[in-house]
Amino acid sequence: MKNENFKGQHRINEQIHVREVRVVGDDIESVVMSTRDALKLAEEKGVDLVEISPTAQPPVCRLIDYSKFLYQLKKKAKEQKAKQVKMEVKEIRFGPQTDEHDYNFKLKHAIGFLEDGDKVKAYVFFKGRSILFKEQGEVLLLRFANDLEEYGRVEGMPTLEGKRMTIFVAPKKGAGAKKPAKPAEPKPQKPAAPKAEE
Repeated sequence: MKNENFKGQHRINEQIHVREVRVVGDDIESVVMSTRDALKLAEEKGVDLVEISPTAQPPVCRLIDYSKFLYQLKKKAKEQKAKQVKMEVKEIRFGPQTDEHDYNFKLKHAIGFLEDGDKVKAYVFFKGRSILFKEQGEVLLLRFANDLEEYGRVEGMPTLEGKRMTIFVAPKKGAGAKKPAKPAEPKPQKPAAPKAEE
């Protein structure tokens, strides 16, 4: 792996010209010492003295193998990039008159997507004269966003573009790790009066 991108960003060893520095490391307490002593300490440990916070008073230097330090920086940058790219947008399509069973099925999928750290784009597609039901579509999307409140945050109100009304729901922070399913708590059951068939 090449580390050229990060090279030259830090002063190391003899490039550090200040009189004293604060030294930190994996196995030492944070301590202020003269740069000469810090260099001697780095030499004894067989590592480099790397200036990691030049604007601090005094500047902070880490005792670490510089190539290892560059590798860690590169790895961290790569992980951050992977996290940014990882969020996918999953689409969920509704009709303006989606029945309850279909709605619940799609809601379950959306919860799964948000728990995986993906963004959900839910939309109602109006075919032909069904554009007359646009209020119904808006109510459906707002209900959907409300039902997902526990798992994500809504990015704005539903917007109508052409024949499609869309709403975006982003995962809440900390999503991405699958949560263990909670056992459902038994609800106290009331003896229900028999319902008359409609």
